Amino acid sequence: RSQKMNKDFCLVFTVTDEVQNLINALEPLKELCIPLKHLETRPSKTSSSHDVFLQLPCSRVVFPLLVGKMRAIVGPITIFQTNELIRGVQSESHCTPWFPRCIQDLDISCNNVIKYGDQLTPDHAGYGDPVYRERRRYIASIANNYRQGEPIPKLEYTKEELDTWKVIFNHQSKLYPAHACKEYNEQFPALFSACHYREDNIPQVEDVSQYLKSRTGYQLRPVAGWIHSRDFLAALAFRVFPTTQYIRHHSKPKYTPEPDVCHELMGHVPLFANASFAQFSQEIGLASLGASDEWIEKLSSFCVSDQ
Repeated sequence: RSQKMNKDFCLVFTVTDEVQNLINALEPLKELCIPLKHLETRPSKTSSSHDVFLQLPCSRVVFPLLVGKMRAIVGPITIFQTNELIRGVQSESHCTPWFPRCIQDLDISCNNVIKYGDQLTPDHAGYGDPVYRERRRYIASIANNYRQGEPIPKLEYTKEELDTWKVIFNHQSKLYPAHACKEYNEQFPALFSACHYREDNIPQVEDVSQYLKSRTGYQLRPVAGWIHSRDFLAALAFRVFPTTQYIRHHSKPKYTPEPDVCHELMGHVPLFANASFAQFSQEIGLASLGASDEWIEKLSSFCVSDQ
């Protein structure tokens, strides 16, 4: 592969103190034949763990695959720009956080799930349900393998999933006229005919994406779970809304600790069909690109971020 096609990326992640954990974390580099330019470790703020800094050259094509493989081993990964790094000298406070330069770069940022996804915690209603967990793994694999610009794969939802949607759809539909804002109520009815919003049907994310694109230029892309506010806001800069496709566990239809397809399609989507809201959301996203963690937190409070 031509070196001209590669660029340097810097990754920061945390591993516990066992030596084998660092070896395991670096295994994807060996698997993908990616050389390592620089490695540093330092004690983490969390006891019995170390933060690891890597600098490596990689093509934009291979990098999303590398991040996905490493994330499965170490969990959350922070990506930094390299043009302002002085090797081994400059601190993270002087670095510009990596951000997507083109819409295809969302394949890197939107795959960095920090919570839930195909790994549920004991407090989740579906944690003890092996059928539900297997279903979640399947739907997460669709998001993890998705590449920007492809049609979003359609799902055949089960009867149990449709029954859960029906409970939420009927409950929320009665509340919107009195409690939702004017802009929401102007857009929600149009989704019934355009995207087949019904009590007995979960709309396909691809159909909704095409509808939004024709209205305001926004489009949806599947994600496997809860992504970081920085990555969420960065997607908005390209008029892309990261969307889950799985549904909450049937035992608790009126509560979920995480975003799900009901939350996305009935909560967020209608407002993205409003031109003013769509423009506002994109401007917030643009302002987030390369911003500090402090500003990401502030910008998130003005937007529809799930964190």
